[in-house]
Amino acid sequence: MVERERETIIHTDGGDRRGGGGTLLAVVLLIAILVVAFLLYQNGTFGGGGGGDDVDVKVELPSTGS
Repeated sequence: MVERERETIIHTDGGDRRGGGGTLLAVVLLIAILVVAFLLYQNGTFGGGGGGDDVDVKVELPSTGS
């Protein structure tokens, strides 16, 4: 039998073995920051929300003439 020469080609993916873990962590942190910012906005920290000032408005109904 004749022995044939074999050529081996190795492909690498750049050595990054983390997969999508870093992307997943970034998305979770972004969502957490957005939730905290929304809650602070609802609380009035950024000018949103109810404000908390008491306002007394006198409303008089028009007379019916009776």
